[in-house]
Amino acid sequence: MAGAIRNQFNLVGNTVNSGTAGGVEEGAAGGGSAGTDSATVQTAVAKDARDWTLDEQKVVAEDIAEKGESSPVYAKAKAAMDASTTWSVKLTNGEAMTYRIIGINHDDLADGTGKAGLTFLITSTNILSRMNATYTNAGGWEKSEVRQKMNSGEIWNLMPSDFQSKVKSVRKLTNNVGGDSVNKDAAVTATSDRLFLLSYSEIVPTSYWASSNPWTSSEGTQYEAFKGKVTENYSVNACLKIGSSWWERSVNPSNSYYFLNVDSSGDPTYADYAGYSYCVCLAWCF
Repeated sequence: MAGAIRNQFNLVGNTVNSGTAGGVEEGAAGGGSAGTDSATVQTAVAKDARDWTLDEQKVVAEDIAEKGESSPVYAKAKAAMDASTTWSVKLTNGEAMTYRIIGINHDDLADGTGKAGLTFLITSTNILSRMNATYTNAGGWEKSEVRQKMNSGEIWNLMPSDFQSKVKSVRKLTNNVGGDSVNKDAAVTATSDRLFLLSYSEIVPTSYWASSNPWTSSEGTQYEAFKGKVTENYSVNACLKIGSSWWERSVNPSNSYYFLNVDSSGDPTYADYAGYSYCVCLAWCF
């Protein structure tokens, strides 16, 4: 399951659209809302979700975190998630980053105050990176070069300041030891992250390696957007296809030099050398 796909695709236009498609070492936590802006919530309720601004997305997330399904905007956010509605933000390099909702009240805030209302995942392919400078998965996600770039380095710095100020740090579970047979019973540990990659178990309903490598079932649970759509744990899933391969934060269970990625056909068990460059489909929470 090796091979590197390094094709760069045309950048996505800086428009808002709708469709279906497939830390800081310990960053500062966002904290829960002490009461959301009701006027902004009502504005969001009245608008088509695809037209929500960044400010409205944040307030919607906080209202859902506070009120759950009782939030007046919950149904609209869920419908946007189910329809794979996308938004766009302009990065500091002038390129566009498109993204969609994949989770509702799914991720735990790093400060322990509750859930983050919405989790987002990018759908564009113009952010590329290797996982590490060398061909190793030792230390897993926690010690990876890409994690440092995403939480305080060059990838984080691509995000505009208005976006950065809204992101909440969340608690992510990962095998932060490494792959290979000597680590088949590795325990997962938590990191605090502002931007993160998805794990294998956050994508699939069950782990292909559940019996041989139990930790592959314990790096978080499947996001709501994938339920009923991502059904294959070791094969193609159409809704995961974005036109290129994209990294997961999970190490390959079978060796000490690969990380898992979702290949261009939508298989979440593809793997490649940590030193190769693939798309970074970063995720975050408001």
